[in-house]
Amino acid sequence: MPGNLTLDALTELVEQGEIDTVTMAQIDMQGRLMGKRFHARHFLDAGVHETHSCNYLLTVDQEMEPVPGFKSASWAQGYGDYMMKPDLSTLRLAPWAPGSALVICDTLDHHGDHPIAVAPRSVLKAQLARLADKGMVSKTASELEFYVFRESFDQVHDSGYRALTPTSPYNEDYHILTTAREEGLMRAVRNDLYAAGILVENSKGEAWAGQQEINVKYSDALDSADIHTITKHAVKEIALAQGTAVTFMAKYADAPAGSSCHVHQSLWSTDGTPLFLDENDPHGMSDTMRSYVAGLLKYASDFTLFLAPNINSYKRYVAGTFAPTKAVWSRDNRTAGYRLVGENTKAIRIENRVGGADLNPYLAYAAQIAAGLAGIEEGLDLEPEFRGDAYTGEGIREIPKTLRDALAAADESAMLRAAFGDDVIDHYVHAARWEQSEYDRRVTDWELARGFERS
Repeated sequence: MPGNLTLDALTELVEQGEIDTVTMAQIDMQGRLMGKRFHARHFLDAGVHETHSCNYLLTVDQEMEPVPGFKSASWAQGYGDYMMKPDLSTLRLAPWAPGSALVICDTLDHHGDHPIAVAPRSVLKAQLARLADKGMVSKTASELEFYVFRESFDQVHDSGYRALTPTSPYNEDYHILTTAREEGLMRAVRNDLYAAGILVENSKGEAWAGQQEINVKYSDALDSADIHTITKHAVKEIALAQGTAVTFMAKYADAPAGSSCHVHQSLWSTDGTPLFLDENDPHGMSDTMRSYVAGLLKYASDFTLFLAPNINSYKRYVAGTFAPTKAVWSRDNRTAGYRLVGENTKAIRIENRVGGADLNPYLAYAAQIAAGLAGIEEGLDLEPEFRGDAYTGEGIREIPKTLRDALAAADESAMLRAAFGDDVIDHYVHAARWEQSEYDRRVTDWELARGFERS
Protein backbone atom coordinates (compact mmCIF):
# COMPACT_ATOMS: atom_id res chain seq x y z
CA MET A 1 0.00 0.00 0.00
CA PRO A 2 1.36 3.46 -0.92
CA GLY A 3 0.55 4.86 2.54
CA ASN A 4 2.95 2.49 4.27
CA LEU A 5 6.43 3.97 4.53
CA THR A 6 9.98 2.75 4.88
CA LEU A 7 12.57 5.07 6.37
CA ASP A 8 14.00 5.57 2.86
CA ALA A 9 10.57 6.51 1.53
CA LEU A 10 10.03 8.90 4.44
CA THR A 11 13.43 10.48 3.83
CA GLU A 12 12.55 11.09 0.19
CA LEU A 13 9.21 12.69 1.10
CA VAL A 14 10.93 14.91 3.67
CA GLU A 15 13.54 16.01 1.14
CA GLN A 16 10.75 16.80 -1.34
CA GLY A 17 9.04 18.96 1.29
CA GLU A 18 5.90 16.78 1.38
CA ILE A 19 6.37 15.60 4.98
CA ASP A 20 7.54 17.88 7.81
CA THR A 21 6.07 16.16 10.89
CA VAL A 22 6.32 12.66 12.35
CA THR A 23 3.88 11.76 15.12
CA MET A 24 5.17 9.10 17.52
CA ALA A 25 2.34 7.58 19.55
CA GLN A 26 1.94 4.90 22.19
CA ILE A 27 -1.36 3.39 23.31
CA ASP A 28 -2.93 4.29 26.66
CA MET A 29 -5.35 2.21 28.74
CA GLN A 30 -8.34 3.66 26.92
CA GLY A 31 -6.90 2.77 23.51
CA ARG A 32 -5.98 6.36 22.61
CA LEU A 33 -2.89 7.64 20.83
CA MET A 34 -0.53 9.45 23.21
CA GLY A 35 2.84 10.87 22.19
CA LYS A 36 4.71 13.67 20.48
CA ARG A 37 4.94 15.40 17.11
CA PHE A 38 8.53 15.60 15.84
CA HIS A 39 10.01 17.71 13.14
CA ALA A 40 10.55 15.12 10.43
CA ARG A 41 14.16 16.14 9.84
CA HIS A 42 15.01 15.66 13.52
CA PHE A 43 13.27 12.27 13.52
CA LEU A 44 15.46 11.16 10.61
CA ASP A 45 18.68 12.82 11.74
CA ALA A 46 18.40 11.43 15.28
CA GLY A 47 18.81 7.96 13.83
CA VAL A 48 17.83 6.07 17.00
CA HIS A 49 14.22 7.34 16.91
CA GLU A 50 13.28 6.40 20.50
CA THR A 51 11.79 9.02 22.77
CA HIS A 52 10.41 9.12 26.31
CA SER A 53 7.01 9.68 27.87
CA CYS A 54 5.88 10.07 31.47
CA ASN A 55 4.89 6.74 32.93
CA TYR A 56 1.73 8.27 34.36
CA LEU A 57 0.15 7.70 30.92
CA LEU A 58 -0.67 4.14 31.97
CA THR A 59 -2.30 5.30 35.22
CA VAL A 60 -4.69 8.01 34.02
CA ASP A 61 -8.45 7.84 33.50
CA GLN A 62 -10.39 9.31 30.59
CA GLU A 63 -9.98 12.79 32.06
CA MET A 64 -6.17 12.33 32.24
CA GLU A 65 -6.42 12.31 36.02
CA PRO A 66 -3.52 10.34 37.59
CA VAL A 67 -5.26 7.57 39.50
CA PRO A 68 -3.67 6.70 42.87
CA GLY A 69 -2.92 3.14 43.91
CA PHE A 70 -1.23 1.67 40.85
CA LYS A 71 1.82 -0.54 41.38
CA SER A 72 3.45 0.42 38.07
CA ALA A 73 3.71 4.19 38.63
CA SER A 74 2.70 6.67 41.33
CA TRP A 75 3.46 9.97 43.00
CA ALA A 76 5.54 8.06 45.56
CA GLN A 77 7.71 6.71 42.74
CA GLY A 78 8.01 10.16 41.22
CA TYR A 79 6.28 9.45 37.92
CA GLY A 80 9.40 8.77 35.88
CA ASP A 81 9.82 7.91 32.22
CA TYR A 82 8.92 5.09 29.89
CA MET A 83 10.67 4.67 26.56
CA MET A 84 8.58 4.90 23.39
CA LYS A 85 10.21 2.65 20.79
CA PRO A 86 8.70 3.02 17.31
CA ASP A 87 7.59 -0.11 15.49
CA LEU A 88 8.78 0.97 12.07
CA SER A 89 6.50 -1.57 10.38
CA THR A 90 3.64 0.80 11.38
CA LEU A 91 5.22 3.91 9.81
CA ARG A 92 2.69 5.44 7.43
CA LEU A 93 1.31 8.63 5.97
CA ALA A 94 -1.34 10.45 8.01
CA PRO A 95 -3.27 12.25 5.23
CA TRP A 96 -5.83 13.73 7.64
CA ALA A 97 -2.94 15.75 9.12
CA PRO A 98 -1.29 17.55 6.17
CA GLY A 99 2.46 17.07 5.95
CA SER A 100 2.45 14.33 8.58
CA ALA A 101 3.49 10.73 9.05
CA LEU A 102 2.58 8.49 11.99
CA VAL A 103 4.33 5.61 13.75
CA ILE A 104 3.00 3.43 16.58
CA CYS A 105 5.39 2.82 19.48
CA ASP A 106 5.87 0.01 21.95
CA THR A 107 6.17 1.07 25.59
CA LEU A 108 9.40 -0.05 27.29
CA ASP A 109 11.08 0.64 30.60
CA HIS A 110 13.18 3.81 30.95
CA HIS A 111 16.34 2.13 29.61
CA GLY A 112 14.54 0.21 26.85
CA ASP A 113 15.49 -3.16 28.32
CA HIS A 114 12.04 -4.77 28.45
CA PRO A 115 8.41 -4.07 27.54
CA ILE A 116 6.02 -2.72 30.15
CA ALA A 117 3.72 -5.66 30.88
CA VAL A 118 0.58 -3.54 31.48
CA ALA A 119 0.95 -1.56 28.23
CA PRO A 120 -1.91 -2.60 25.91
CA ARG A 121 0.37 -3.49 23.00
CA SER A 122 2.50 -5.64 25.35
CA VAL A 123 -0.59 -7.44 26.65
CA LEU A 124 -1.64 -8.41 23.12
CA LYS A 125 1.88 -9.37 22.06
CA ALA A 126 2.14 -11.76 25.02
CA GLN A 127 -0.97 -13.65 23.90
CA LEU A 128 0.20 -13.71 20.29
CA ALA A 129 3.45 -15.26 21.49
CA ARG A 130 1.45 -18.03 23.18
CA LEU A 131 -0.31 -18.69 19.88
CA ALA A 132 2.98 -18.65 18.00
CA ASP A 133 4.33 -21.35 20.31
CA LYS A 134 1.51 -23.56 19.00
CA GLY A 135 2.16 -22.61 15.37
CA MET A 136 -0.95 -20.43 15.25
CA VAL A 137 -1.73 -16.90 14.07
CA SER A 138 -4.80 -14.87 15.02
CA LYS A 139 -6.58 -12.88 12.32
CA THR A 140 -9.13 -10.31 13.34
CA ALA A 141 -11.24 -7.45 12.09
CA SER A 142 -13.33 -4.97 14.06
CA GLU A 143 -16.42 -3.13 12.86
CA LEU A 144 -16.47 0.35 14.39
CA GLU A 145 -19.73 2.23 14.85
CA PHE A 146 -20.12 5.87 15.86
CA TYR A 147 -22.55 8.80 15.78
CA VAL A 148 -22.04 11.98 13.77
CA PHE A 149 -23.45 15.36 14.85
CA ARG A 150 -24.02 18.72 13.15
CA GLU A 151 -22.31 20.63 15.96
CA SER A 152 -18.54 20.86 16.37
CA PHE A 153 -16.67 19.28 19.28
CA ASP A 154 -16.20 22.76 20.78
CA GLN A 155 -19.89 23.64 20.45
CA VAL A 156 -20.93 20.37 22.07
CA HIS A 157 -18.47 20.91 24.93
CA ASP A 158 -19.55 24.52 25.48
CA SER A 159 -23.20 23.41 25.66
CA GLY A 160 -22.43 20.91 28.40
CA TYR A 161 -22.96 18.08 25.89
CA ARG A 162 -26.64 18.98 25.52
CA ALA A 163 -26.58 20.47 22.01
CA LEU A 164 -26.49 17.20 20.10
CA THR A 165 -28.16 17.12 16.71
CA PRO A 166 -27.51 13.93 14.74
CA THR A 167 -26.70 14.61 11.11
CA SER A 168 -29.78 12.75 9.90
CA PRO A 169 -33.31 12.84 11.33
CA TYR A 170 -34.18 9.12 11.15
CA ASN A 171 -32.80 5.58 11.15
CA GLU A 172 -30.26 5.38 8.33
CA ASP A 173 -29.36 1.68 8.39
CA TYR A 174 -28.09 0.93 4.86
CA HIS A 175 -29.75 4.14 3.57
CA ILE A 176 -27.95 5.67 0.61
CA LEU A 177 -30.05 8.85 0.56
CA THR A 178 -29.88 10.02 4.16
CA THR A 179 -26.24 8.98 4.61
CA ALA A 180 -25.43 11.54 1.92
CA ARG A 181 -25.67 14.00 4.82
CA GLU A 182 -22.49 12.47 6.28
CA GLU A 183 -20.77 11.68 3.01
CA GLY A 184 -18.49 14.71 3.20
CA LEU A 185 -17.02 13.21 6.37
CA MET A 186 -17.16 9.56 5.36
CA ARG A 187 -15.62 10.06 1.92
CA ALA A 188 -12.69 11.83 3.57
CA VAL A 189 -12.41 9.02 6.13
CA ARG A 190 -12.39 6.28 3.48
CA ASN A 191 -9.91 8.07 1.23
CA ASP A 192 -7.56 9.24 3.97
CA LEU A 193 -7.42 5.82 5.59
CA TYR A 194 -6.73 4.17 2.25
CA ALA A 195 -3.99 6.71 1.57
CA ALA A 196 -2.54 5.79 4.97
CA GLY A 197 -2.17 2.17 3.87
CA ILE A 198 -5.34 0.94 5.59
CA LEU A 199 -7.48 -1.26 3.35
CA VAL A 200 -10.93 0.23 3.75
CA GLU A 201 -13.74 -1.98 2.55
CA ASN A 202 -16.77 0.27 3.05
CA SER A 203 -18.77 2.55 5.26
CA LYS A 204 -22.51 2.32 5.81
CA GLY A 205 -25.34 3.89 7.70
CA GLU A 206 -26.07 2.10 10.95
CA ALA A 207 -29.18 1.45 12.98
CA TRP A 208 -30.17 4.96 14.10
CA ALA A 209 -30.12 8.63 13.14
CA GLY A 210 -26.63 9.90 12.39
CA GLN A 211 -24.95 6.54 13.03
CA GLN A 212 -22.17 5.29 10.77
CA GLU A 213 -20.00 2.18 10.54
CA ILE A 214 -16.54 1.86 8.99
CA ASN A 215 -15.12 -1.50 7.95
CA VAL A 216 -11.51 -2.31 7.08
CA LYS A 217 -9.97 -5.54 5.81
CA TYR A 218 -9.03 -8.22 8.35
CA SER A 219 -5.39 -8.67 9.26
CA ASP A 220 -3.21 -10.31 11.88
CA ALA A 221 -4.32 -9.32 15.36
CA LEU A 222 -1.56 -6.80 16.17
CA ASP A 223 -1.91 -5.01 12.84
CA SER A 224 -5.69 -5.09 13.21
CA ALA A 225 -5.49 -3.48 16.66
CA ASP A 226 -3.15 -0.78 15.33
CA ILE A 227 -5.51 -0.16 12.39
CA HIS A 228 -8.54 0.00 14.70
CA THR A 229 -6.82 2.61 16.89
CA ILE A 230 -5.62 4.70 13.94
CA THR A 231 -9.05 4.51 12.30
CA LYS A 232 -10.81 5.73 15.42
CA HIS A 233 -8.33 8.58 15.82
CA ALA A 234 -8.55 9.55 12.15
CA VAL A 235 -12.36 9.73 12.24
CA LYS A 236 -12.17 12.12 15.20
CA GLU A 237 -9.43 14.26 13.69
CA ILE A 238 -11.17 14.52 10.30
CA ALA A 239 -14.44 15.46 12.04
CA LEU A 240 -12.58 18.06 14.11
CA ALA A 241 -11.13 19.61 10.94
CA GLN A 242 -14.56 19.68 9.27
CA GLY A 243 -16.26 21.37 12.23
CA THR A 244 -18.46 18.44 13.18
CA ALA A 245 -18.43 16.04 16.11
CA VAL A 246 -18.48 12.27 16.48
CA THR A 247 -18.71 9.94 19.46
CA PHE A 248 -17.65 6.33 19.98
CA MET A 249 -19.48 6.08 23.31
CA ALA A 250 -21.25 2.76 23.67
CA LYS A 251 -24.55 4.58 24.35
CA TYR A 252 -24.52 8.35 24.03
CA ALA A 253 -28.27 8.80 24.68
CA ASP A 254 -31.51 6.89 25.08
CA ALA A 255 -31.58 6.32 21.32
CA PRO A 256 -32.48 2.72 20.43
CA ALA A 257 -29.07 1.75 19.07
CA GLY A 258 -25.74 1.96 20.85
CA SER A 259 -22.38 1.83 19.08
CA SER A 260 -20.70 -1.54 18.95
CA CYS A 261 -17.37 -2.99 17.95
CA HIS A 262 -18.04 -6.45 16.56
CA VAL A 263 -14.82 -8.48 16.56
CA HIS A 264 -14.39 -11.15 13.88
CA GLN A 265 -11.71 -13.69 14.70
CA SER A 266 -10.14 -16.87 13.37
CA LEU A 267 -6.96 -18.90 13.77
CA TRP A 268 -4.56 -19.78 10.97
CA SER A 269 -1.36 -21.77 10.75
CA THR A 270 1.88 -19.97 10.04
CA ASP A 271 1.79 -21.38 6.48
CA GLY A 272 -1.66 -19.90 5.80
CA THR A 273 -3.97 -22.85 6.53
CA PRO A 274 -7.33 -21.85 8.07
CA LEU A 275 -7.45 -23.76 11.35
CA PHE A 276 -11.15 -23.06 11.95
CA LEU A 277 -12.22 -24.89 8.77
CA ASP A 278 -13.16 -28.58 8.49
CA GLU A 279 -14.81 -29.29 5.17
CA ASN A 280 -16.23 -32.55 6.50
CA ASP A 281 -18.18 -30.82 9.26
CA PRO A 282 -21.80 -29.83 8.46
CA HIS A 283 -21.04 -26.19 9.28
CA GLY A 284 -17.35 -26.29 8.37
CA MET A 285 -16.22 -25.99 12.01
CA SER A 286 -13.00 -27.75 12.96
CA ASP A 287 -12.41 -29.27 16.39
CA THR A 288 -9.99 -26.39 17.01
CA MET A 289 -12.70 -23.86 16.27
CA ARG A 290 -15.24 -25.67 18.43
CA SER A 291 -12.89 -25.70 21.42
CA TYR A 292 -11.87 -22.06 20.82
CA VAL A 293 -15.51 -20.90 20.75
CA ALA A 294 -16.28 -23.07 23.77
CA GLY A 295 -13.52 -21.19 25.59
CA LEU A 296 -15.02 -17.85 24.59
CA LEU A 297 -18.37 -18.96 26.00
CA LYS A 298 -17.05 -20.55 29.20
CA TYR A 299 -15.04 -17.45 30.07
CA ALA A 300 -17.38 -14.85 28.55
CA SER A 301 -18.05 -13.15 31.88
CA ASP A 302 -14.36 -13.25 32.84
CA PHE A 303 -13.29 -11.01 29.96
CA THR A 304 -16.36 -8.80 29.53
CA LEU A 305 -14.42 -6.03 31.32
CA PHE A 306 -12.14 -5.82 28.27
CA LEU A 307 -15.11 -5.58 25.89
CA ALA A 308 -17.07 -3.11 28.01
CA PRO A 309 -14.58 -1.08 30.09
CA ASN A 310 -16.75 1.85 31.19
CA ILE A 311 -19.88 2.53 33.24
CA ASN A 312 -21.61 3.65 30.05
CA SER A 313 -20.69 0.45 28.20
CA TYR A 314 -23.42 -1.50 29.98
CA LYS A 315 -26.21 0.88 28.97
CA ARG A 316 -25.91 -0.63 25.47
CA TYR A 317 -27.12 -4.10 26.43
CA VAL A 318 -30.83 -3.67 25.78
CA ALA A 319 -33.05 -6.36 24.25
CA GLY A 320 -34.25 -5.69 20.72
CA THR A 321 -31.49 -3.20 19.84
CA PHE A 322 -29.08 -5.60 18.07
CA ALA A 323 -26.82 -5.42 21.14
CA PRO A 324 -26.62 -8.89 22.74
CA THR A 325 -27.71 -9.76 26.25
CA LYS A 326 -26.82 -13.47 26.17
CA ALA A 327 -23.40 -15.10 25.72
CA VAL A 328 -24.47 -17.93 23.40
CA TRP A 329 -23.41 -18.93 19.89
CA SER A 330 -25.65 -19.27 16.89
CA ARG A 331 -25.39 -19.45 13.10
CA ASP A 332 -25.92 -16.09 11.40
CA ASN A 333 -28.11 -14.88 14.27
CA ARG A 334 -27.77 -11.24 15.32
CA THR A 335 -29.55 -11.78 18.64
CA ALA A 336 -26.70 -13.97 19.95
CA GLY A 337 -23.52 -12.67 21.55
CA TYR A 338 -21.40 -14.95 19.35
CA ARG A 339 -22.39 -15.37 15.70
CA LEU A 340 -20.97 -18.00 13.34
CA VAL A 341 -20.32 -16.52 9.89
CA GLY A 342 -18.54 -17.70 6.73
CA GLU A 343 -19.73 -21.29 7.10
CA ASN A 344 -17.98 -23.94 5.00
CA THR A 345 -15.48 -21.47 3.55
CA LYS A 346 -11.94 -20.33 4.33
CA ALA A 347 -13.59 -17.22 5.77
CA ILE A 348 -15.26 -19.17 8.59
CA ARG A 349 -15.00 -17.18 11.81
CA ILE A 350 -16.75 -16.27 15.01
CA GLU A 351 -18.13 -12.75 15.40
CA ASN A 352 -18.16 -11.47 18.97
CA ARG A 353 -21.01 -8.94 19.13
CA VAL A 354 -20.57 -8.08 22.82
CA GLY A 355 -17.96 -5.33 22.56
CA GLY A 356 -18.79 -1.64 22.40
CA ALA A 357 -17.06 1.02 20.30
CA ASP A 358 -15.39 2.28 23.49
CA LEU A 359 -13.22 -0.83 23.95
CA ASN A 360 -9.43 -0.93 23.74
CA PRO A 361 -8.75 -3.35 20.84
CA TYR A 362 -5.40 -4.60 22.15
CA LEU A 363 -6.96 -5.69 25.44
CA ALA A 364 -10.15 -7.00 23.83
CA TYR A 365 -8.28 -9.13 21.31
CA ALA A 366 -5.84 -10.40 23.93
CA ALA A 367 -8.61 -11.44 26.32
CA GLN A 368 -10.47 -13.34 23.62
CA ILE A 369 -7.30 -15.11 22.47
CA ALA A 370 -6.61 -16.10 26.08
CA ALA A 371 -10.13 -17.51 26.50
CA GLY A 372 -10.01 -19.30 23.15
CA LEU A 373 -6.62 -20.80 23.94
CA ALA A 374 -7.97 -21.98 27.30
CA GLY A 375 -10.76 -23.73 25.44
CA ILE A 376 -8.24 -25.48 23.18
CA GLU A 377 -5.90 -26.43 26.01
CA GLU A 378 -8.77 -27.74 28.11
CA GLY A 379 -10.20 -29.68 25.16
CA LEU A 380 -13.63 -28.12 25.69
CA ASP A 381 -16.63 -29.40 23.75
CA LEU A 382 -18.83 -26.76 22.16
CA GLU A 383 -22.34 -26.58 23.52
CA PRO A 384 -25.25 -27.00 21.06
CA GLU A 385 -26.11 -24.03 18.88
CA PHE A 386 -28.74 -21.68 20.27
CA ARG A 387 -31.64 -21.19 17.89
CA GLY A 388 -34.28 -18.50 17.90
CA ASP A 389 -34.49 -15.16 19.70
CA ALA A 390 -31.72 -15.06 22.30
CA TYR A 391 -33.32 -12.00 23.90
CA THR A 392 -36.27 -14.10 25.07
CA GLY A 393 -34.29 -17.23 25.92
CA GLU A 394 -34.41 -18.17 29.57
CA GLY A 395 -31.85 -19.95 31.72
CA ILE A 396 -28.97 -19.19 29.37
CA ARG A 397 -25.66 -17.44 29.99
CA GLU A 398 -26.12 -13.73 30.60
CA ILE A 399 -23.66 -10.96 29.78
CA PRO A 400 -22.71 -9.06 32.98
CA LYS A 401 -25.12 -6.19 33.43
CA THR A 402 -22.81 -3.68 35.14
CA LEU A 403 -19.18 -2.67 35.31
CA ARG A 404 -19.20 -3.71 38.97
CA ASP A 405 -20.17 -7.27 37.99
CA ALA A 406 -17.66 -7.43 35.14
CA LEU A 407 -14.68 -6.19 37.16
CA ALA A 408 -15.47 -8.71 39.90
CA ALA A 409 -15.52 -11.52 37.34
CA ALA A 410 -12.18 -10.40 35.85
CA ASP A 411 -10.63 -10.04 39.30
CA GLU A 412 -11.65 -13.59 40.23
CA SER A 413 -10.71 -15.17 36.89
CA ALA A 414 -8.05 -17.84 37.30
CA MET A 415 -7.90 -18.14 33.50
CA LEU A 416 -7.09 -14.46 32.96
CA ARG A 417 -4.58 -14.37 35.80
CA ALA A 418 -2.79 -17.41 34.37
CA ALA A 419 -2.77 -15.91 30.87
CA PHE A 420 -2.04 -12.24 31.61
CA GLY A 421 -0.31 -12.42 35.00
CA ASP A 422 -1.52 -10.98 38.29
CA ASP A 423 0.13 -7.59 37.76
CA VAL A 424 -1.77 -6.98 34.52
CA ILE A 425 -5.15 -8.07 35.86
CA ASP A 426 -4.66 -6.11 39.10
CA HIS A 427 -3.76 -3.04 37.03
CA TYR A 428 -6.91 -3.06 34.90
CA VAL A 429 -9.21 -4.12 37.74
CA HIS A 430 -7.85 -1.18 39.74
CA ALA A 431 -8.61 1.14 36.80
CA ALA A 432 -12.16 -0.23 36.60
CA ARG A 433 -12.70 0.21 40.34
CA TRP A 434 -11.65 3.85 39.98
CA GLU A 435 -14.14 4.31 37.14
CA GLN A 436 -16.87 2.76 39.29
CA SER A 437 -16.02 4.86 42.36
CA GLU A 438 -15.90 8.07 40.33
CA TYR A 439 -19.38 7.33 39.02
CA ASP A 440 -20.76 6.29 42.40
CA ARG A 441 -19.93 9.67 43.99
CA ARG A 442 -21.52 11.75 41.22
CA VAL A 443 -25.07 13.18 41.20
CA THR A 444 -26.58 12.79 37.72
CA ASP A 445 -29.04 15.04 35.89
CA TRP A 446 -31.54 12.17 35.98
CA GLU A 447 -31.40 12.00 39.79
CA LEU A 448 -31.72 15.74 40.14
CA ALA A 449 -34.73 16.03 37.81
CA ARG A 450 -36.42 13.02 39.35
CA GLY A 451 -35.87 13.85 43.00
CA PHE A 452 -35.43 17.61 43.46
CA GLU A 453 -39.10 18.40 44.11
CA ARG A 454 -40.56 14.94 44.56
CA SER A 455 -38.26 13.59 47.27
